[in-house]
Amino acid sequence: MGYDWHKLLIDKSQVALPHVLRCGQSFRWRFINGVWSIGLKNRVLMLRQEEKALYYTSVGPGQPGLSDEQLIKDYFNLHVDLVKLYGEWAKDKRFHGHLAGIRILRQDPWENLCSFICSSNNNIKRISKMVESLCREFGPYIATVDGHEYHDFPAPEALAADSVEEKLRSLGFGYRAKYINITAKMVCDMPAGLDYLQGLRDETYTDAHTALLAFSGVGPKVADCVCLMSLDKHNCVPVDTHVWQIATRDYRLSAKNNPKGHQAIQRYFQDLWGEYAGWAHSVLFAADLSDLENGINVKSEPLIEVKTESTLETKLEP
Repeated sequence: MGYDWHKLLIDKSQVALPHVLRCGQSFRWRFINGVWSIGLKNRVLMLRQEEKALYYTSVGPGQPGLSDEQLIKDYFNLHVDLVKLYGEWAKDKRFHGHLAGIRILRQDPWENLCSFICSSNNNIKRISKMVESLCREFGPYIATVDGHEYHDFPAPEALAADSVEEKLRSLGFGYRAKYINITAKMVCDMPAGLDYLQGLRDETYTDAHTALLAFSGVGPKVADCVCLMSLDKHNCVPVDTHVWQIATRDYRLSAKNNPKGHQAIQRYFQDLWGEYAGWAHSVLFAADLSDLENGINVKSEPLIEVKTESTLETKLEP
């Protein structure tokens, strides 16, 4: 099947798809024959990349008023100059030689919330399998592309039925099945529904974080991940045992591996890296991740030289 591909001029140093889409932010992207694909906003969005350009196309009606180009620029936060940030972070010698093009995505808050409820005591492979099961079993069908079915992420109403918990347990969700079911019911019972979650983007970090903690299965780390990856809280630094190990091993911090220690680590990194501290933390997290790209060790990827001169350009070509 032929596709009408469009071209977005943007350097790989600004967004490197293999690094961004396999570093534990989003869990539904497929990589087939050189093309990244996902069911998103009522379309199957497909991407492929060259050193200086991103090519995209889609199948399906899409969401009214949201073009592929608009979706890509919003989803990948392309208004943020990543190369400039890497240059600012270069004062920290631990960034020298790290992978390029790792940026924070701007995901749908509902999908992001459910995905990170699944992340509790889990790894990327298993989380990906769970999120795929959610879409296959409960998400609206979009299209079949090259023999593969694509579904959008299910709405809260689809996950709020009493029968959902039992079904999710049969799919291997364990105790997370109850959390997802209860959280879906909570969103459905809110007068504003999904608009409530979207509205948290306009709240302060403290208020958004507190609001997220009210949902079933959401602790401080999950709330921080949602704040960073879908609610525009770029300064937020999610801290778990893995990040604690980075902080104590590489930065020689003496913080304990408990909530109070995690808060101290978060404040330290915020002071060190500034407004986009959450983005900086994700670069170090990805560089230390053993299952980046679903089993491909990041150390097999070429190291990069941190640039200090901006290369941000997102000019559209037909």
